Amino acid sequence: MITSLFFLWGMANNLNDILITQFKKAFVLTDLETGLVQSAFYLGYFVFALPAGLLMRAYGYKAAVIFGLGLYGVGALLFYPAAQAAQYGYFLAALFVIAAGLAFLETAANPLITVLGPPETAARRLNFAQAFNPAGSVTGLLIGKYAILSGIEHSGAALGAMPEAQRQAFLLAETRAVQGPYIAIGIFVLAWAALVAVTRFPPVATRPVQDDSASIGWRQSISGLFARPRFLFGVAAQFFYIGAQVGIWSFTIRYAQAVTGIGERSAANWIIAATVLFLVGRFVGVALMRRVSPVRLMAAYAGCSVVLALGAVLLPGVAGLVALTAISFFMSVMFPTIFALSVEGLGPYAYTGSSLVVMAIVGGAVLTPVMGAVSTIAGIRAAMLVPAFCFAIVGTYAVSNLRAARSI
Repeated sequence: MITSLFFLWGMANNLNDILITQFKKAFVLTDLETGLVQSAFYLGYFVFALPAGLLMRAYGYKAAVIFGLGLYGVGALLFYPAAQAAQYGYFLAALFVIAAGLAFLETAANPLITVLGPPETAARRLNFAQAFNPAGSVTGLLIGKYAILSGIEHSGAALGAMPEAQRQAFLLAETRAVQGPYIAIGIFVLAWAALVAVTRFPPVATRPVQDDSASIGWRQSISGLFARPRFLFGVAAQFFYIGAQVGIWSFTIRYAQAVTGIGERSAANWIIAATVLFLVGRFVGVALMRRVSPVRLMAAYAGCSVVLALGAVLLPGVAGLVALTAISFFMSVMFPTIFALSVEGLGPYAYTGSSLVVMAIVGGAVLTPVMGAVSTIAGIRAAMLVPAFCFAIVGTYAVSNLRAARSI
């Protein structure tokens, strides 16, 4: 039941990539305005990362999971009134609620998996559970492609030439296309929350969670962490990495349509391919780490990502699209590697430090609209300069860790 949570939040995360395309059409939005989908979503993660940890410490892992599933389910059901009102802002509010729930799930599920069994097999269990996350991502994209995207597209000129009644009917139909899948997801998630609630878990999952930081206060933790430049650089690197990942996946469909002229459903195949490459890259990266240090591998991958992002800016047509899609293979090792490097050696500050690194996910909320603004002003290809810069920051962080290791 806990492993399934990795699937559920992967599905929710990547459905946003479909929603960006759908809302652009349904509400006739600019790329900057569509970027607010990810702003609302990742702002929810940012706001509720610490409250999730506090709830877990007070009432245990299971309580955090149930509460997170409840918020997730309610947020999905809120798509119904949002669709009936046909208000973009209502959808953004619903996405914020979903993300709040996912913040609780992610904060609780990862450590819970490690304690549900013998310590010597904890890493194996967590890797097994993590494998379901990209599977959920692909499932979410397929649901979006076939259950949300209609394949009916009109240019601005064609919409303007329609009789007003016909135009409004088309936009309303596109707006309400999202409610069926999200209602089904909401009902399923709430049923799963009820199942978790009535299931008997081991005591380690239900008692308050204690950690090494309990002996020091919040202010002392923060002041101690802010005195560690290496940790702060890690938080910054995670901020820029998440911004690059979310931004690239958010605008892949838009990029594919713009540079090749294909329809939205065909364009969705490219983001599905990117997600599969991300999964493959994760397994390849783990295999390579037996021979190459994680930080050295991340430095090389970041360099490749910069080159490919610049290729997406400079190369025409399908060549640029292939470059953009290939970046996902090299992004795969970045989040866990940055996370591990950031919290390494923090001792009693590890719990608070981990929460701050998780909060860096707000990069998706900040940098996706930045990409949208660049696209609105200079075109979608120019927007890929933003992730190129982000990967350069990640590469610099990796190199700084290599230099620090040599100096010890």
